Formats: sequence, C-alpha cells, structure tokens
Amino acid sequence: MASQGSVTAALRVAEVLESIANRCVGPEGGQVLCTKPTGEVLLSRDGGCLLEALHLEHPLARMIVACVSSHLKKTGDGAKTFIIFLCHLLRGLHAVGEKGKDSFTSENIQSHERHWKNCGQWKSISQALQTFQTQTLGCIVDQSLSRHYLSVFSSSAEGRKLCRHSLELLLEAYFCGRVGRNNHRFISQLMCDYVFKCMACESGLEVFELLDHCFAELNVGVTGLPVSDSRIIGGLVLPRDFSVYCPADGDIRMVIVTEILQPLFSSAGSEFVLNSETQFQASQCWIMDRTKTVMNYLRSQNVKLLLTSVKQPDLVIYCARLNSISVVECLSAEEVSLVQRITGLSPCVLPEVTSQCEISDSTLVKFCKPLLLRSKRYVHIGLISTCAFIPHCMVLCGPVLGLVEQHERAFHGAFKMLRQLFTDLDLNYIIQTKQQCNPSPLAYDNSRERNHSPETDKLEAQTHLEVCSGLGASDTELIAGKPWSAHKKTPIAPSQTDEMLKCLPPERSGIIDNCDLSIENHSTGSPTAEDTRTEISFEYLQVSDNAGKGYTSPVMRKSLDTCTCQGYCSSAVPAGCVLPVGGSFEILMSYYLLSYAKQCQQSDETVISMLIADALLGIPKILYKPKKGKDSFPHIYMRSLHALQASQPMVSGQSGFESVAGKYQLLTSVLQCLMKILTIDLIINIKRQPQKAADQESEDEF
Repeated sequence: MASQGSVTAALRVAEVLESIANRCVGPEGGQVLCTKPTGEVLLSRDGGCLLEALHLEHPLARMIVACVSSHLKKTGDGAKTFIIFLCHLLRGLHAVGEKGKDSFTSENIQSHERHWKNCGQWKSISQALQTFQTQTLGCIVDQSLSRHYLSVFSSSAEGRKLCRHSLELLLEAYFCGRVGRNNHRFISQLMCDYVFKCMACESGLEVFELLDHCFAELNVGVTGLPVSDSRIIGGLVLPRDFSVYCPADGDIRMVIVTEILQPLFSSAGSEFVLNSETQFQASQCWIMDRTKTVMNYLRSQNVKLLLTSVKQPDLVIYCARLNSISVVECLSAEEVSLVQRITGLSPCVLPEVTSQCEISDSTLVKFCKPLLLRSKRYVHIGLISTCAFIPHCMVLCGPVLGLVEQHERAFHGAFKMLRQLFTDLDLNYIIQTKQQCNPSPLAYDNSRERNHSPETDKLEAQTHLEVCSGLGASDTELIAGKPWSAHKKTPIAPSQTDEMLKCLPPERSGIIDNCDLSIENHSTGSPTAEDTRTEISFEYLQVSDNAGKGYTSPVMRKSLDTCTCQGYCSSAVPAGCVLPVGGSFEILMSYYLLSYAKQCQQSDETVISMLIADALLGIPKILYKPKKGKDSFPHIYMRSLHALQASQPMVSGQSGFESVAGKYQLLTSVLQCLMKILTIDLIINIKRQPQKAADQESEDEF
C-alpha cells in the first residue's frame, strides 16, 4: 500500500520542477538558461524543452516528465501549467495526511480528512480520483462550464466560418507564453497568414492533421538572419539541391520513382553468367541502350521532373541531362509521403516505364526551380493539390540555431493545439438520479411469455422511457400519463445508436438491441453547444413488445424501495470553443467544483472536488503575482465571483483566448499522473544495469 512517504517524495520532486516552471510561466515570465555538460547553452521559456533538457536521476521526476511529454504530443501546450497544477494537488494531499494541518476550511470536511488520514489508503484515493474523473468531471464541464463558451467561428448565412480576429487573439496568447513578448505578435501574424493560405475550405481539420504529421517537411530553418525575415513561400521546398536542373517552360509533368531506373543484368533470385569480356561489353551496351530508351520515353510523355527516393546511377543522370529532365534524388520516406498526400500521386514502377504505354502515375506542377536561402540551395516545386491543403512552406529565420529551433517547436505545438481545437472533445459521464419507486404492473420479465390485451397495451403506453437530446433535457425522465403516440417520434440514426451503445457498459449494451428508440427534441432556439448532449438511462430497463402497435417501447422497472438510476450521458465540447486567458478556465472550474462539493452527499467526491478546486486556483495566483492593485489576483478573483453569482459575464485581466479542449485535456492528464504517483508502492533507483557475470564451471560439475 502506498504510504504518506511516497506523496512527500513526489511533492519534493514536483517542487523542484515547479521552481523552474514558475520562472517562465505567463506573459510576465522570463527566459531560463540551461548549461549542459557538453558545453551547450539552452536559453528558452518553452516548458517542454526545458524539462527534456534536464538530466534527471530520480525515478519520480522521470515519470512526471514522461507524463508531461505524453501530454504535449497530444495537445502541444501546457507543460508548465501541468507541473504547477500537479504540485498544488500534491500539497493538498500532503496536508490531508499530516497532523495538525487543515487542507480545507469546512468543519464537515475536516472529519473526512481525519478519516482519510487514519486510513492512509492512498490507492483508495487514486480510485476515487479515477471515479471522479470518469463520472463527474465531464458532467460539471458539460452542464456548468459550457454556458461560458466562446467560439473562434463566426456564424453567417453561409454557415460556420473561421474568424481571423479570434484566431489572432488565440495565437497571440499562445506564442506569448512560448516565445515571450519580443516577437510573439509577428510570429502569431505569420502563423495566422499561413493557416488561411493553406486552407482550401473552412473545416480545417484535415489541414491541421497534415500540418501536425508533416511539420518537419513543411518548414525550413535559416540561421544568421533576423526573425523579421521569416516568410511564407507558396509550394513545397525540399532541403536539397537538384542532381540535374534543366529550366523548363510550359506544362511540367512530374513522376516519382522508388527504384533504380537503370536495368539490371538479372532479376532478383537469378544468376547472370558472363564467359568473356566481349559478353560483358555487349551487356553494358544493352543496359545503356535500355536506359536511353527509358529516359527518351519519359521525355516523350512530357515528363520534365523526376523525384526519386534512391540514388540513381550516373548513367541515368547523364541520360536525364540529355533529355532535359530535372532530377531530385534521395527523398526521404516522409517527403515522398507528403508529396503523395498533396497530389494523390503513386510511385511509377519500372515495368510500366519500359512497356512503352502511357504513364498514368504522373501529375502537373506549376513550376520547378532552385531556391537560394543564405548560401544554401533548395528545390522549390509548385505542387497542384488534390486535397484540402494548399501547399505552402514556412521559412523561419533567427540569428542563432537555438532561437530557430525554439520557434519551430512553438509552431509545431500551435498546429497540435489547433488540431485539437477543431475536433469535438467527447465527454462521457454518469448522472445519478434517485426516484421513489412504487410497485407497478407495467414491469414484465423479458423471459416470460404473456398475452397482449387492449388494457395492458393501454397501461404500457402510459409509461415509457423518454430519451432526450437537446438543451431542455438534463436527466432521463419517466413520463407517466402520456400516450406514446402523442409524442413526436424521430428514429435514431445508426451512428447515433452506436454512440449510445458506446456509453453503456458491456454487460448492458445488449439491453436496447432490437429496440426502436425515439428521440424527443425539447430545444426551441438555435442549436448551441449543449444541443449535442444525448442521455440514456439503462438501470432496470426492460423492453416490452406491443403487438399490433408497430413499435417497441422500453419500460422502467419499479420496486418498493428507492432506486438509484445511473444515466450514461454522451456529450462533447464543440470544435472551436475557447475562453479568455488569464485563469478564466481555472476560476470557473474552481467555482463550479466548490458548488458541486456543497451539494454532494458522498464524502469522497466532496473532498476530491475541494482538493481540485483549491489546486486550480494556484495557477491564476502565479499568473497575477506580478500585478498590483486592481489587477492583482484577490481583486480579479472577487470580481469573478461577484460576476458569477450575479449571472454576469466575467472580465479577464488579460487579452486573448485559450482552447477549452486543451485546458480540459490538461486537467485530466494531471489527474492521471497523480493517480500513477498514488499507486507507487516502492521506488528502486538503479543508476546502471548490472553486469552479467560469465558462467564459471565449478569443480563439482566434473
């Protein structure tokens, strides 16, 4: 069983990491200088870069940094906030386990503290955190936080459209935290221009997925120039020079090959025998003639650009020059994949070239020319896109390599953040409802055969389970006294039925099989973020088939005692949802968590709600620490509380937006990291692997 010592050890490790994160968090944060044993110097305020540069020996420190790295791979942001939030959670748990310290102010909560302190069951706390995250946290976000959502999309008669001003505010706040105030406005404008130039449609999700996966192939770093020389170039820039460059006019057709174009003496698995030098020379002449034939045929097909992933023999390069075909060699697998995704082009195989038939695997390009950046030559190709991505490359300049790499990491993280922003974030949680249940003749056993009569059919029609999808439906309701035919029935699409089945446990997923579910929509206004919520209650659910009615109605089974019905709810944070920066998410979540704790009757959920709420406030406290007077944290926090209590919009102390999905993902990632820490029983620090001793023969074996 994990002990108080493991929490104390984790807190000490987290506080060391927090001392680094506090130096560079927020818009007022500074740069951190790291020196490596090799003599290299790293000057950065990128939390992920700084954590990866540390030489960590403590196993807990390595585990925490691994959790941060895993979070950054998914979201691209939040490394420093991750450490700060985790440290505040560990402080709260440490206060629970210590004598004489009260982590919470409520007298009712102090009794629960003593209970946990006496038990010392940290693994039980970990399980309670897991239950709270999966069953309660999403509900609070969906039903309370969602009313404060803003969107980067502007509504118009043509549909959803990305608002440039909102995107600029989002990117300015992001880059201010990653690169500081010196160049964040220029970089955010550059990023915003790049996004709008690359998007062929307003959806953007496919574009951001491609930019995330192929970012290394879509940017070029140039040192020795000021940051202001960074620019966007249309087309694709390959970081290599032409093996053969022949200027071409008119239509330029391009092919991709992944093998050597020069014919071989023999195929794989066979043997070619030469008995004399004359035969060898004749074979060489045959190979030369065949290679010339292949290159002449490519020229006849108007192929003027050859991209190859392998090094071609000198004979192929010579024949390409004679036929005015430009050649780019040694493309990486990632570059070939990117060209294929943009153009939809497949590699051209040698049998197709030598068969003298028309080459189908070719495409037109706008231009093909060399590009000179500083003293290095690049290949610049104007690809014609067949997907939603319009090819553009970003040239990032900087006086030194370290600054260029820092900006590259910031841009890549921004693409990850935008990719998550343009995707709906699923929220699955459980709603607990208590109903006073009375015996009813409407409940029947599925395995028992019964005869239908008009009376029983009428009674069954008076009670049915209503599955609601809309703003007005917060719980699954049992409607009595209304005939089934009086409600408007909308058949559920197969995709919606699949989503409902995902929310049910495996043992209960078959309970609504062969059941014709109907949805009643109670929303009367325009669709909002909450209109996507779909709820279904499965506890004590029984299907009764009404013969002759043409439908199947699910019926709630009732008993004499008060029964607790669990409603598995599936909802989502809609794409494009943002909140003002400056701790708005943390203050709102803390407020609603404390409100939930006051209404909650279960001690574990109450303590966990207050623990998370108190830890969340630690983030805006650090953000507003340099501020004085009306802009200090106490004044900002009190104004926010008064606005929430008066149902008025909050006023943020900073300008800009941040992604709701990214902040929620950060919250869940930190909770998962804390669960891992609480389940550690023993820490063994091995500095080096033990050497295997050679097996020595003993005298007893003789």
